Amino acid sequence: MTNDFAKHPADETSTALLASAGLRYGLVDTSNREDFAAWFQADSRGFHGPAMSTEQVDSSFAGVTYRRTVGVWDDRLVAPEVPVATTSSWTEQLTVPGGRSIDAWAISSVTVSPTHRRRGIARSLLEGELRSAAEMGVPMAMLTVSESTIYGRFGFGPAVFAADLTIDTTRATLTSAERRGRLQPVSATDFTSGAPEMFDRIRLSTPGQIAGWPLRWDQIAGLAPGDEDYTKKTRIVQFDDDSGTPRGYVVYRVTGGGLDFTNHKLTVDYLLAETPEAYEALWRYILEVDLVREVRAELRSVDEPLLWHLTDRRAVSQAPIDHLWLRILDVVASLSSRSYAGHARIGFDVSDALGFAEGRFLLETNDSGVPRVTKVDAFDAETALLALTVNELSSLYLGGVTASSLVAAGRVTEVTEGASIIVERTFHSPVTPWLSIWF
Repeated sequence: MTNDFAKHPADETSTALLASAGLRYGLVDTSNREDFAAWFQADSRGFHGPAMSTEQVDSSFAGVTYRRTVGVWDDRLVAPEVPVATTSSWTEQLTVPGGRSIDAWAISSVTVSPTHRRRGIARSLLEGELRSAAEMGVPMAMLTVSESTIYGRFGFGPAVFAADLTIDTTRATLTSAERRGRLQPVSATDFTSGAPEMFDRIRLSTPGQIAGWPLRWDQIAGLAPGDEDYTKKTRIVQFDDDSGTPRGYVVYRVTGGGLDFTNHKLTVDYLLAETPEAYEALWRYILEVDLVREVRAELRSVDEPLLWHLTDRRAVSQAPIDHLWLRILDVVASLSSRSYAGHARIGFDVSDALGFAEGRFLLETNDSGVPRVTKVDAFDAETALLALTVNELSSLYLGGVTASSLVAAGRVTEVTEGASIIVERTFHSPVTPWLSIWF
């Protein structure tokens, strides 16, 4: 990760549009603590968060100022130094099928003050981010969303889904009774020393995962300031294999109880397992913690192996959510960056209201799934052809959304009969896409 993108100039089109509304759009000088602190307070306000403490500002000042930080200011206000809108963005590594990653423009902290809604600010922010990413040659944009109704108009489509799990521990028994390895409680600093490297060893095995950053690991471990209750209640357990090598961690909290001390709730904040052995052992530990009636785990895979470990899978309730949204900017570069499942010849007639991905594109893959992608004027009769918007192509990209579902929903047109089945087979990922964090 480099800092080159952080100084890319503010988008001229968005600057002019917002200036015509009496607003000032530009980059935040993140080397200036006061400027960053004002932006950070606006970011928190946009998500209905509290005023940030000095310690929280210091932590974020050290942890995220490498990013390209954008603000919108209204100089007519009592506090003109505090932005009325924010974004934060950076080049991140997104795992794609084939055990590799692609540069993607990660967009975060998209906020507009409630006092300045309905003025076109969000549109200028998002379109400015997309134009900037395209100018820098980044082929893909991505974000995790707090609202799912906003981003489709900018060409994003949901590509990675997650599930929030609620588990009744009175019914959750593992099928295997074998206990292997060793479990031990460890400190937050032990976790942040070992977990990032462990995650990097396995990240490329799961499409949808991103590389992450040090402050996020601190936040998971309870080391970042700002949520003292989380920090106090956080517990971390490490799994070591029979050789004594750490192979997994679980970060969790226990709350509740009250008059009925057997009625606690355990929340799994993060579970990282390098091996199936570690995965089973850590889940067994969680489900067997005494005095706990309910376990909750957010942002788990929609294809979570845990359910296959249980004698009664109905002990688990799943609430799926759309988590990671993608937006292809460069079709040729994006489709060329992943591998596919065998030989195919597929055409995509792509429409894009913003123009970045508009055109006709031919994807040819050999028997090994190696792609060749070209922009063409027309397709021949041998091409399996779909007509779709960039939203749907972005949803299909990682293999977690099926073309046949989009055809059935009227979101994709099957120009060539049977094309959706060919796309589904070709784009299939043997590992269900999953992203284990927010950004």
